[in-house]
Amino acid sequence: MTSKISIILFLIALLQINGQGKFNNSITAKVIDETTNVPLEFANVVLLNNSDSSQVAGTVTNSEGFFTLTSLKPGNYILKISFIGYDAISKNNISVKSESKLDLGEIKLFPKSFSTDDVIVSEDRAPISYEIDKKVINVSEQITALSGSAVDVLENVPSVTVDIEGNVSLRGSGSFRVLVDGRPTIMESNEILQQMPASSIENIEIITNPSAKYDPEGTAGIINLVLKKNKNVGFSGLAEVNSGLRNKYGGQILGDYKTTDLTYTLGLDYNNRNYFRDEEEINRTTYLGNTTFRNSYGEADSKHNFFGVRGELGMKFSDADYFMVGARYRDREHGSNSTQNYLEWNEADPNKINYLSNSDRSRAGDNYSLYVNYDHKFNPNGHLLKAEVQVEQGNADERTLNELLDGNNNITSGRVSTEKGPETEIETRIDYTLPFSEKSKFEAGYQNEIENSNEITGLLDYDAVSNSYLSLSEYDKDVVYKTNQHSLYSLFASEWKDLGYQFGLRAEYTDREITLNKRNENFVIDRVDFFPSFHTSYKLGGGHEVMASYTRRIERPRGWELEPFETWMDAYNVRIGNPALKPEYIDSYEMGYQTVLGGLVFSMENYYRVNHNKIERLRSVYAENITLSSTDNVGTDYSFGTELMFNFDPIQPWNINLMGNLYNYKIEGVIFDDPFSRESFNWNTRFNNIVRLTSSTRLQFNLMYNSPSVSSQGKREGFLTTNFGIRQDLCNRALSASLQIRDVFGTSKYEYTSEAINYYNYNYVTRESPMVMLNLRFSFNRQGKDREGERGGDQGMDMGGGDNF
Repeated sequence: MTSKISIILFLIALLQINGQGKFNNSITAKVIDETTNVPLEFANVVLLNNSDSSQVAGTVTNSEGFFTLTSLKPGNYILKISFIGYDAISKNNISVKSESKLDLGEIKLFPKSFSTDDVIVSEDRAPISYEIDKKVINVSEQITALSGSAVDVLENVPSVTVDIEGNVSLRGSGSFRVLVDGRPTIMESNEILQQMPASSIENIEIITNPSAKYDPEGTAGIINLVLKKNKNVGFSGLAEVNSGLRNKYGGQILGDYKTTDLTYTLGLDYNNRNYFRDEEEINRTTYLGNTTFRNSYGEADSKHNFFGVRGELGMKFSDADYFMVGARYRDREHGSNSTQNYLEWNEADPNKINYLSNSDRSRAGDNYSLYVNYDHKFNPNGHLLKAEVQVEQGNADERTLNELLDGNNNITSGRVSTEKGPETEIETRIDYTLPFSEKSKFEAGYQNEIENSNEITGLLDYDAVSNSYLSLSEYDKDVVYKTNQHSLYSLFASEWKDLGYQFGLRAEYTDREITLNKRNENFVIDRVDFFPSFHTSYKLGGGHEVMASYTRRIERPRGWELEPFETWMDAYNVRIGNPALKPEYIDSYEMGYQTVLGGLVFSMENYYRVNHNKIERLRSVYAENITLSSTDNVGTDYSFGTELMFNFDPIQPWNINLMGNLYNYKIEGVIFDDPFSRESFNWNTRFNNIVRLTSSTRLQFNLMYNSPSVSSQGKREGFLTTNFGIRQDLCNRALSASLQIRDVFGTSKYEYTSEAINYYNYNYVTRESPMVMLNLRFSFNRQGKDREGERGGDQGMDMGGGDNF
C-alpha cells in the first residue's frame, strides 16, 4: 500500500512540472545581507513572466548564498528574491536568450523591521528548512520546546518519534549517531539529546543518508546539534532562566567576544528536571509447567540534573589559515524512584499475595572533551586541508536498588546492582578537498578512533539476619574494552548541465578486544568493511528538482550486548550478552522531490531501507517470576515509506508546516529456533502552526500523532500529543518571555505488549500533564544574529560534493 501511495504522489508531483523545452542558458547570483555581507541561505528566488507575472521558475539559495536557474525559455522576466526577516527585492526586464549566461553578481537584501511604539522587531527564520541532503530545525522558532531539551525539539519533526520516556527513534530506528558541532561524543545518543538544553542549540540537522565522508555508525543516520555562536564584532551575550511546575528549573549564560582575527566563546548551562508518571503492568510467566501471574500499579518519578561548561578560542592567522581550540565539560546525575503495589499468584496456589516494591536507580558521572582543529586554504577556490584531534574522557557510576516489602513495610528481599568505570576516546581526522573546476571536485580523508573503557559490576543481596546487603562475589565482573578503528574515504562530485552526481567509498578496519579479567577470557573482532555512497540530483526547470541517493551503514553491538555473563538489573530481570552477535548492516535508498511555488514549499522523500542482521533485545523466562533479556541477530527488517512536507501561509500572519511520514515496516527471521514474520503500516504526522498576533507576539500550536508499530516480540500502541507556546518580545527584541504548555490535554502515553514462549507482558505508562514552563531570555549585540561567523566557526554538516549534496 505504501509503495502505491509513494508512486502516485511522486507522479502527481512530476505532473506539476511546467512543460518547457531545454535551453542552454542560466541566471546566477549570490544573495547576501546588506549590513553584514553574510551569505543568506534558503532565500526564496522566483522568476516571473514579464507579461502576466506568472511563475516560470523558482529555487532557494544554497549555504553560500548562490542560486542558479537553468533551461529557461527565451524571453523577458522579473526576478523576485525574498527571505524571512528581509525586504524583498525585484529586478525587472531581465532578458534571457537561448544561449545566454547571466551572472547578476551580488544581490543585497536589507533586514526588515516592524515598528510599534518603542518596539522594533525583526521577522524570524523558517522553523524547519528542507535541504537536498538534510533537514534543518531552527530551534529558536520552536516556542513549545525552548525550556526543554533537544528531545523536545525533535518531537516536531516527522522523521523522529519520541516515546514517553524521552527515547528517540529516527524513522523507526533507535540506531543513529549524535554529533555536537559535527563532533562525536562518548555519551549514548539518547543521553546527550536528553541532556542538551534546547536554549543552547542554534540548529538541529537531521541527515538520513550521509555520504562516505562521514562515520557510517548508526543505521538510521546522523543528528547534528549545532550550538549557538555569535557573528557580530565586539562583545555579545545572552542569559536565560526557566522555571516550571513540580521542581523544574534551569538556565544558561553565553558570552562571545569577536574581532577581525579572534573569536572567544564561553558558555555555562544548568538544568534540573523532575518528571512524574503512573505505571501499570500485567505479567505472566510459565516455568517448569507452573504459571505465575504478577500485576502491579504505582507511581514513579525521574530526576535529571545537568551542568555544562564550554569554551572556544578561534584565531585567524591569515586569509588562508584558521586555528581553533575548544573544551567542553558536562556533569550529570539522573535516575528514578518507583513505588509499586504488587498482586501475585500462580496456578498451583491461587491465594493472592500483596506486597510493595521500592526501586531506586541512579546514574552519575562527568565527561570532558578537548579538541583542536586547523584549516588551511591553498587558494580561494576551495582547495582546502582540515585537521582535527579530539580527546574525550568520561566516568560513570550506576546503582540500582530493588526491595520487596510486606504489609508492615519490612524488607522481605532486596538486591543492589552496581556498575562503574572510566571511558576514553581519541579521534583524529584529516579532510582534503581538491576542486578540478567550479563544478567538480575530489575529496579524501582519514579518520582514526581509539576507545578504551573499563566496566566493573557487582551484585549485593539483602541479608535479613544482619539487616544489611552482602556482596555476591560470584556475580562481580571486570570487563575491559579496547577498540582501534582506521578509516579512509574518497569522494568525487561533479555537475553536467542540470545533472549533479557524487560517488564515494569508505573503507574501515576495526580491531576490537573484550577482556573478562576475572575469567581470563577475551573476545577479538578483526574486520574490514566497505561503505559505498551515491548521490545525484537533477534540475527539471521551473523550480523543480529531483534527488536520489544510496548509502551503506553499520550499527556495531554495544559492549554490554557482547558480555557472555548474567547481570541482575533488579529482582525480576536478568541481562546476558551474546559474544557471537554480528553488526547490523543497512542498505538505504532515497528518492526526493522538492519545489518552490510562490509562497508554497513542497518536499517529498521516498525511502527504502533493508537492515541485515537485525539486533533485537529478546525476552524469555529465566526462572519462576524472573525474566531474562538477551540480544540476538533475529533476521532482516524492511522499511518503505514516504515523507511529505508542505509549508505555506494561508493568511499573512499564519504559517503552517504540515509534515507526514508513512511507511510499511516488516521484520522476519528466527527467534529461539522459531521462524516469525511481523508487519505493520505506520504513520505519523506533525501539524505545526505559528501565528504572529502582533509584531512582537507569536503563538505556536503543534499537534503530533504516532501510529502503532510492531517489533519482533511485541506491539506499541499509537499516541497523540498537543503542545502550546506563546512568546512576547520586548526592548528591541533584547528581552523575551515564553510560556510553554506541553501535552495540553494529557493524551501522551506509552502502551506496549510483548509476547514470547511462556511469557506475556503488558505495560501502560502515562506522564504528568500538562507540563508548564516559563522561559526568560535577555541578549545584547546578537538580536537575530546567532549564526555562523568566520570560516572554521560553522559546525553544520557539509555533506561534500558541491552545492547539490
